[in-house]
Amino acid sequence: MTPPSELPDDDVPIAPAEVYRFRSVAVCAAALLLVLHLHLLPALFAGIGGFVLYRSLRVRVRAHMQNRSAWITYLLLAIVLAVLGVALFEAFELLLSASSGGLARLLQLLADTLDQLRTTAPQWIAIRLPDSAAALQEAVSGWLRSHAAQVQQWGRDALRVLLYLLLGLVIGLLAGAAAPNPRPGAPLMRIAQHRLLNLALAFRDIIAAQLRISLVNTLVTALYLLVILPLFGYRVPLAPTLVAFTFFASLLPIVGNLLSNAAIVLAALTISPWLGGMSLLFLVVVHKLEYFLNAHFVGSRIQVPAYALLASMLVLEAGFGAAGVVAAPVYCAWLTRELRGGRWI
Repeated sequence: MTPPSELPDDDVPIAPAEVYRFRSVAVCAAALLLVLHLHLLPALFAGIGGFVLYRSLRVRVRAHMQNRSAWITYLLLAIVLAVLGVALFEAFELLLSASSGGLARLLQLLADTLDQLRTTAPQWIAIRLPDSAAALQEAVSGWLRSHAAQVQQWGRDALRVLLYLLLGLVIGLLAGAAAPNPRPGAPLMRIAQHRLLNLALAFRDIIAAQLRISLVNTLVTALYLLVILPLFGYRVPLAPTLVAFTFFASLLPIVGNLLSNAAIVLAALTISPWLGGMSLLFLVVVHKLEYFLNAHFVGSRIQVPAYALLASMLVLEAGFGAAGVVAAPVYCAWLTRELRGGRWI
């Protein structure tokens, strides 16, 4: 019988700690897929965001002062959340309030677009366009009445997502404020905290990469609207506002790009259908390039090859739709951290 010391390396038993680690990672991976299946991704991201925000504030406060650091952390956290809430409220108020002129300007832009299309578009397109902005409003109202049940379902879905966001944020803040060190005899809590910490660090890396993507998207949009088009004699209405909107919208994967692209094309259509079509083509090309830029920025941040990240996005999109594309970078970053931490890759 071969002595244990002479066994080949492949036959060396795995330490119990590594077995537990592997099982915990497998359970966490299954739980993350279950989150996608149950449509709880907004709650997950809000919870991780709250956890990262609290821990970041606490580390910075403790670095400057030791006494009463918890109370100062709570105060700074309340200020940050209040500022974010006020900023979101003011943004919607600016857009929708009649007194601010945001909605009126948008309706006027829509009316100008219809007038421009009606005079320049081919006859077979022009006869299908509404006669005025009021006619379009009436058509939209009719569609809403005929699809009342579907619209109500959208409203319920929006409220549910908002509730998930709030509950996830509260859970994340409570988890961040919890005691960081479990009891010495509680291995399950230590394993769970390690998984949570790696997930939070992966989320932080993805947010940093998404910010870079947003900056690139904003720069390209500003170059197109403020430099290239004016050189050819075209000045798109609300161009500076569209550039600013692009920056904030690009922080939201997929949905943000759709919103900013729709706004830019709508503004370009007020000048000519040809310019609207060219703008749409430009934005489609930029959006496809950003798909690879996303993989490059995120991949360099988490040290994952771009092809692996694209493959994960493709697989999760096939399994869970748009939510899978949004979750793929975070999930891939987390799994990479776990595999490297266990020296499995």
